[in-house]
Amino acid sequence: MLKLPRTIRLDPSDTLVFERAADPGEWAVSGAFVFYDRDIAAMGQKQRIALRSGLLGIDSLGWSTLAIVTEASEDERDEAIENLAAQLLEKFGAPDLDAARNAAEGEIAFAASLCDHAPQTLLAVSRVAENGEIRETFRTLKPRPIELGGDRLHAHARAFTFHEVEGDEPAEEVDLTGLIKGDRT
Repeated sequence: MLKLPRTIRLDPSDTLVFERAADPGEWAVSGAFVFYDRDIAAMGQKQRIALRSGLLGIDSLGWSTLAIVTEASEDERDEAIENLAAQLLEKFGAPDLDAARNAAEGEIAFAASLCDHAPQTLLAVSRVAENGEIRETFRTLKPRPIELGGDRLHAHARAFTFHEVEGDEPAEEVDLTGLIKGDRT
């Protein structure tokens, strides 16, 4: 079975840092083509973040910081190609459906080449724009092995969690000057 990347959202940060966040579970491609022939200096902050670290969800054309390697059937791959081709035709000005389909096939093939890892491996991208070229570096994120004597519950614990608060948030006040003065004694 072949493998393709799907967008994944581990926390709400994508909804905050990107103009449009991809929905979790969308088939994903690199998305570097979105920035082709664009003036990077004229982009807004959220667009520059997408350029630096976003993977493109095919259906929403939203961005995801991470994608997960997922097994896919030939029918799912073909559907992803058709959906991306439609987006390229409608939103990116492809000259015709055949040209859009050829470009989509190339993007999906490249995305599949990134998935030469075990299913459930996380993928991330880092991009830089230099001298009119966009350079991409991809990395994988794998769960940390459980240490001898460690428990499975806390082996992959997050450093931070996000919680929705209804109503007024409690006021938090920190006296930074007092902390600095207190540190000197």
